[in-house]
Amino acid sequence: MRLFHSLLQASIIALSATPALAASWTFTDATVSVQSKGTGVGGSQKESLKAGKPLAKAITLGPSDSLKIILTTQEDKSAKRPHQAFLLLKDATSNLDVSYPLSVKETGKAKVDLTQKELPTQFTRKGSKITASLVIASFGSSTGYNSEVFTLDVASDQGLPASTSGKPLRYGKLPEIHHIFRGDQKMPNILISTIFTLAAVATLPILLGAWLFLGGNVNHLQKALSDAPVAHALFVGSIVGLEGILFMYYSSWNLFQTLPALVAVGTVTFLSGSRALTEVQDRRLAGLR
Repeated sequence: MRLFHSLLQASIIALSATPALAASWTFTDATVSVQSKGTGVGGSQKESLKAGKPLAKAITLGPSDSLKIILTTQEDKSAKRPHQAFLLLKDATSNLDVSYPLSVKETGKAKVDLTQKELPTQFTRKGSKITASLVIASFGSSTGYNSEVFTLDVASDQGLPASTSGKPLRYGKLPEIHHIFRGDQKMPNILISTIFTLAAVATLPILLGAWLFLGGNVNHLQKALSDAPVAHALFVGSIVGLEGILFMYYSSWNLFQTLPALVAVGTVTFLSGSRALTEVQDRRLAGLR
């Protein structure tokens, strides 16, 4: 009996001391292949990838080759789609890294395609050691995966000159910029303005002759002014005022000064013109021409 209790206590202590194995992300059924241009189906270099065991032999990527990685992402031995999964390439010489996302389906099937043209120019330099790692992670308590899978050897084209990277862009303080604004608009030449003014004034006799030809009767002026003196005076005065506002806008005013004046004088023109036309209609209905 005492032996049974001792064994039970030892089992409880052992179970409590053993940490619970946390779920983690990994991958399976992974392959990396390099397809050379013009080799056709089956003429590619293909290697199997295993989690935590990088390839001993480097993968060579030529100028016209395409690299493809196919794998299945897993969370705690179950195929699942992670929140993020990408291939991370890092140049050990310049400490430059670049990532390429994997397209992952809901079943965990993922792939990424890559050509040498998509690599930074720093990666194509001779002697660059590029390590390729897979990064898989998602929300939750599961531990993400981030480990090297193989080494990439970028073979440059012998017929092309060696690529040189320029000076990297650095953000900082720039020289002060002095803005030069366009000057105020100047009036047209006084000669041109005079010619057009005289042309407009020359049409006044023609307008007066056409009015007399169509039956204008000056004899009714006294009656019109006696029946609606305010309406006729305001109407004629507002027409003159509108012309004056347009002249001021042409000569010196800006648009913000012109618009309020036009609205005010235009309102007077509309109201007084309506009353003046009513008086003219009354005279016509009375038989006066």
